Amino acid sequence: MTKNKITALFLFATALLQAQEKRLLTLDEAVSLGIQNSKNLKIDRAKIEEATANYLEAKNNRLPSLKASASALALANANVDLKILPPSQNGGNGPKANSAFLGQISASMPLYAGGKIKYGIQSAEYLVEASKLSAENDKVAIAFNVSQAYNNLFKANQAIKVLEENLTASQKRDESFQKLENNGIIARNDRLKANLQTSNIELQLLEAHNNFNIATVNMDLLLGLPETTEIEIDQNYISELTENQPVSYYMNQAISNRKDLQALAYQRKAAELVTKAAKAENLPTIALTGGYIAAEVPKILTVTNAANIGLGIQYNIDHLWKKNSTLLKAQSREKQLEATNDLLNDQIKLDINRDYQNSEYAKKKIAVYEKAAAQANENYRVTKNKYENGLATITELLDADTAQVSANVNVINAKADAALAYRKLLQTVGL
Repeated sequence: MTKNKITALFLFATALLQAQEKRLLTLDEAVSLGIQNSKNLKIDRAKIEEATANYLEAKNNRLPSLKASASALALANANVDLKILPPSQNGGNGPKANSAFLGQISASMPLYAGGKIKYGIQSAEYLVEASKLSAENDKVAIAFNVSQAYNNLFKANQAIKVLEENLTASQKRDESFQKLENNGIIARNDRLKANLQTSNIELQLLEAHNNFNIATVNMDLLLGLPETTEIEIDQNYISELTENQPVSYYMNQAISNRKDLQALAYQRKAAELVTKAAKAENLPTIALTGGYIAAEVPKILTVTNAANIGLGIQYNIDHLWKKNSTLLKAQSREKQLEATNDLLNDQIKLDINRDYQNSEYAKKKIAVYEKAAAQANENYRVTKNKYENGLATITELLDADTAQVSANVNVINAKADAALAYRKLLQTVGL
């Protein structure tokens, strides 16, 4: 065997192993993995970095600024008249200024800016906290998305198991009916009805496998795993049901735990400070200034050691007749956030009541489906016994079998949906 063939065989075997990779995951492990590899959270982390950069920029405004500049100029026909020289030396054919060189260093330290710098720093700091809380809120949403995908995968997997068991029993029944037909005990039409039932189960099983494959790919993408990874579901998933607390408990928990509500509170605080900073636009700014200047005009002037220090005051007089549009925008932003806060509180109350009722409803459905499954199983047992004694038709037996399978699948789905409904309630509360 050549080296190339060995390499190709090795690569094929590696790919085959990857294609058959299985991974057992509990729901909590899946949620943790989904949060760890979430692309949405990567965007949130970038937003936090952006907000942090804005905060650092706001802090830089209170630090001294230092600038240096230098210029080399060519002058055209410059007239030089130095008043400090006697008239006899200053007139006539004096030196010509053809070039000039200037160097300058200036420093400025803000002393008073009407609070704009302080408000800007505090506002930026609040927005950093708001962005962090928004990321935490997205984590809760991602946790539920993973839970929903896990639930779908569980239901698809359980449906496959039930249908496979039913298909095996149906195929054995077909074999028995074929022998009975050959011995002239049953009619060919009865055997064909049983065969049709088997074919229907095979179609349902194909659909269940298709649903499972789609759910697996969706789950792999959510968790950041290769699409070929087959996830093995924890069979204890549906045993995690707990009794609900009173709805008032979840209302109180939401006030303490909803990250979007907390993020909005920080945004409102930041907006209040932006309004204060906008009002400070009408106030003067005072800064401590200093610098150093060096200049040279060849053959005419040389300036060195020209250091300076003083106070600088700046005031925009046009504020006296211009509307402070920045203030109007800031006040409008405050009103928007206040209305958004009221709307969010109303939405939280609605969502908690809705999800609480859905969770209670899902749990009550379990008892109903379990009762229906017990009735369907007993009905199939009785019908099968009657058929074997010639007291029921093949149609009645097949109908009883179909009802039994459907009832048992409904019990599993009801338990899975109840577990998911409780998770949805926790997400709405912010836990």
